[in-house]
Amino acid sequence: MSFTLIGKHEKDKRANRDAYVDAMLELMADHKDVAFVDCDLMGCINTKKLLSAYPERTFNAGIAEQNGMGVAAGIAATGFHTWMHSFGCFSSRRAFDQAFLAAGYSFVPVHVVGSDPGVTAAYNGGTHMPFEDCGLYMNIPNATIVDTCDYAQTYAVTKKLYDVPNVSYQRLIRKGFTTVYADGSDFEIGKAVTLKEGNDVAIIASGILVDEALKAQEALAAEGINARVIDMFTWKPLDTECIAKAVAECGAIVTAENHQVATGLGSAIANEIVKGKACPVEMVGIQNRFGQVGDQNFLMKEYNLLAEDIVAAAKKAIARK
Repeated sequence: MSFTLIGKHEKDKRANRDAYVDAMLELMADHKDVAFVDCDLMGCINTKKLLSAYPERTFNAGIAEQNGMGVAAGIAATGFHTWMHSFGCFSSRRAFDQAFLAAGYSFVPVHVVGSDPGVTAAYNGGTHMPFEDCGLYMNIPNATIVDTCDYAQTYAVTKKLYDVPNVSYQRLIRKGFTTVYADGSDFEIGKAVTLKEGNDVAIIASGILVDEALKAQEALAAEGINARVIDMFTWKPLDTECIAKAVAECGAIVTAENHQVATGLGSAIANEIVKGKACPVEMVGIQNRFGQVGDQNFLMKEYNLLAEDIVAAAKKAIARK
């Protein structure tokens, strides 16, 4: 694993979906056993490029996500590594039974992609705003779950999923994201990335909350508080060694996620921490609420997903030591 942190809090002019498509084009060029199934959203995610380049291995299942998941699993059962995409609400809630049984229980490599996770669904509103998508997939015993934050990470991790032998779920921000890593950065699934060192508190984040965690670290540093920032882009399997090290060296943890905390990254980390040394944990994320329509900036403030919320949580965790 090698990476270069940019962390200037600047919006990327590119669409993150193109990182995914570029990775898929390379995978399909390098491996004749890679197939792709979409659910009538090729225009939204630019996967028409896959259809044009590899029509014999690219399929549109239509607005029928349950069937699409079954088709993806069936293709995988014949020896393919199959990627399947829909909006996160549909590739999780709508098709979960098929994901659990046809992909997970059957031990076949179906790599499910859920786009527009959490508040990034924005104006698509509450019905299309998955706050529980990863929580569902956490229940599949052999699943791998990743929540990438930017172009470089999405590109690298998408390619790495080829070597994951069973079902996986990947959250995908389509557009409107902040650059964290330089292009060419590499990552290892299951290994967290420590972006900033510190021993007063550890902030463990993923997805769009990684940049907010970096902003929080800067604000805390201005007050003399040294915060460690960890990008836990793999939710399952968790990097338990990284968590144990943070507990031992920092003694206070803040988790930050664009997801329900009760079934997401925060709960997974808390479940790991209770097995060892006691440590206060504060969770920044969705607190038992449904989604709603709105601009992403408004929604992040509405659901307390900003750097200022992480700062407040960090101070609370430190006070509980």
